[in-house]
Amino acid sequence: MANFSFISLIRAYLLPLVLVSFAIFFQLFVIPSSFPPSHYDVLGIKMDSTVEEVEGAYEKLSAKWNLGVEGPIGDEFVKVRYAFELLTNPSWKRDYDMFGIDEQSNVLERVKEQHAESSKVSLPLLEASSSDLADHVFNELTTKEFQSTIGRSGAWLIQLYSSGSKRCAQFVNNWKRIASLLDGVGSTGMVELGEVQLATYLAERKPSGQPFFHQGVPSLVSFPPGCRSSDCLVRYYGDLSVDAVTDWFATGILGLPRILYYSKEILGQQFIAKSGHHKVKVICFSRTGERAPPFLRQAAKDYWAYASFAFVLWKEEDSSFWWNTFEVESAPAIVFMKDPGVKPVVLHGTFNGSSFSDVMERNKQQDLPQLRSLTSLELGCDSQGYSRAGNETTTWYCVILAGRPSPELNKMRETMRRVQNILNEGELTANDIDTTLLPAAVALKEKRLTFTWLDGEAQKKLCFFYINSETSYETCGPRRDISDLPQLIIVRYNRNTTQEGSKVEKKRTTIWDTFQEDNENLASQLVARYNGSVDNLEIIKWVSQIVEDGDSRDLPFFITKTPELIPEDTDPIWSRGAQSVLSTTKGIKQRIQSRMTNMYDWMGDPRIGPILLLGACLSFGSIWLNRNQSSGSAQSREPSTEEKSRLNRRTRRKTASTSDRPSSITDVEPKDASQVPSSDSE
Repeated sequence: MANFSFISLIRAYLLPLVLVSFAIFFQLFVIPSSFPPSHYDVLGIKMDSTVEEVEGAYEKLSAKWNLGVEGPIGDEFVKVRYAFELLTNPSWKRDYDMFGIDEQSNVLERVKEQHAESSKVSLPLLEASSSDLADHVFNELTTKEFQSTIGRSGAWLIQLYSSGSKRCAQFVNNWKRIASLLDGVGSTGMVELGEVQLATYLAERKPSGQPFFHQGVPSLVSFPPGCRSSDCLVRYYGDLSVDAVTDWFATGILGLPRILYYSKEILGQQFIAKSGHHKVKVICFSRTGERAPPFLRQAAKDYWAYASFAFVLWKEEDSSFWWNTFEVESAPAIVFMKDPGVKPVVLHGTFNGSSFSDVMERNKQQDLPQLRSLTSLELGCDSQGYSRAGNETTTWYCVILAGRPSPELNKMRETMRRVQNILNEGELTANDIDTTLLPAAVALKEKRLTFTWLDGEAQKKLCFFYINSETSYETCGPRRDISDLPQLIIVRYNRNTTQEGSKVEKKRTTIWDTFQEDNENLASQLVARYNGSVDNLEIIKWVSQIVEDGDSRDLPFFITKTPELIPEDTDPIWSRGAQSVLSTTKGIKQRIQSRMTNMYDWMGDPRIGPILLLGACLSFGSIWLNRNQSSGSAQSREPSTEEKSRLNRRTRRKTASTSDRPSSITDVEPKDASQVPSSDSE
């Protein structure tokens, strides 16, 4: 019975016992390991002592050892010497006092092992940085510059460094490479720990409030676009290699796409075949296999509607294959694949952000561009816009090759490209026998004539609008059978400047009036279809005749509503929505790492032990009070001896009275009872 009461007592007070156990464990084991003796404790002086006080303490200990008053015990000499060298260096002492940085602690362990084997130790123990960081510092930020710059000019990557750190000196060349790769897509800056206010603001915080850096210095922090406070900055905890840092910044901070690598076996099937017919294929050859630089990924994001990007790792054994396919001699190189049958554009050498932007702008379009919602105004093939020649041009023309993607359409695209090249190269002059071919060349030179092609399957409404004949279904709409018939048309645009100048602005009464005015065509359209042969000169002659008639004859002016072009490409992942601050959109890996890091920091909080002990006391008091109240209430409800005797007498009296009571008539049937028979009437 006593054993049972002891077990019930343990169960009742289980929670406070557990809390007390954890409190003792934290105070005896966790806290001492989290707060080992400092280098000041080794020298026997107070924290944050001056360099002079450190030197004085070391001289006193050395004097005792030299005079033989007392000798160093075990590794005490190594610890004292290490503390002396660390705390007499102003830069190392500052980093240790303010941020707890002691990046040469591995030297202490190594020297201890050497001292255990032999009593000889080479001095000094610590070596200063061999290179002068002052010669490699660029774009160093002060507190004032930080306040006026961050959050106003895109994303920033900032390195916090110490002028006396060997790790920072080793990271110099990588940082220069990172800064050059981020040029044009993000800004970089450096903050020395001597800039105390700014360095403390950018540092991490322990639960006690002390600033520190988990991985020491150099430490990298980033401010996404629009971020102007420490609440939204993102810290980098990974490898300090160039490839790892640039990929993290480009993907995690800027939201740029990754460009995949393809082998020669899958390049055609997985990349070229799956890219849009209208897109230029940009293939980059690399020798190193590194990820695409940020400026190239920025170009992939900016030109996603015009081009598709891929990477290929250059191998010497595949050099003959790439030469026969694209005429690529070596890497690095960039290949632009355009229209079917067109020789690829190959550029050898390295590029930076500005030079590649110029190259991309020149090669973003195919030689025969596709008529799309994105390019209609740029090509001048939109009745709601103007000619490429300028707003003053009243008459311009657009030659459109319409058809579904097929080998027949590709052949006609090659034909139209040759026609365009003949007119562009100026092969037709006034000395030609047939001068009727000149109007097309003149109109193309004046930018009043444009050649383009239309995907009749994707833009079926516009295709049916221009080709309204019995053969429209062979060119426009979904493919119904094997046959595909590309058709060539020319659209004459004419803007009525007289009517446009005399147009009276009407008051908009409803929202439908606003929509109607915004979608109103500014130019009339006349469409002519070509029914001749595919000969180049015949097509040029037909185009020239249309241009000559359109420029000389006063054709009737009328406006017909044109169907809108449907965007063919869905928005990629990186372009959906504005790029928000990444403090709320971290990846799962970053979140788990952050939670584990925070838990580790909280384990070393000296307040945890007292809090657990306080919780144990409160829990013990609450349980003890509840148990006493419950026992007291149970005793108050128990009757006294007099009450028990009185209750027994009442019970006996009640039992005797019920035994003499006659039975109820409803209990037993009377002896002389009989049933009266019922009459027939009843």
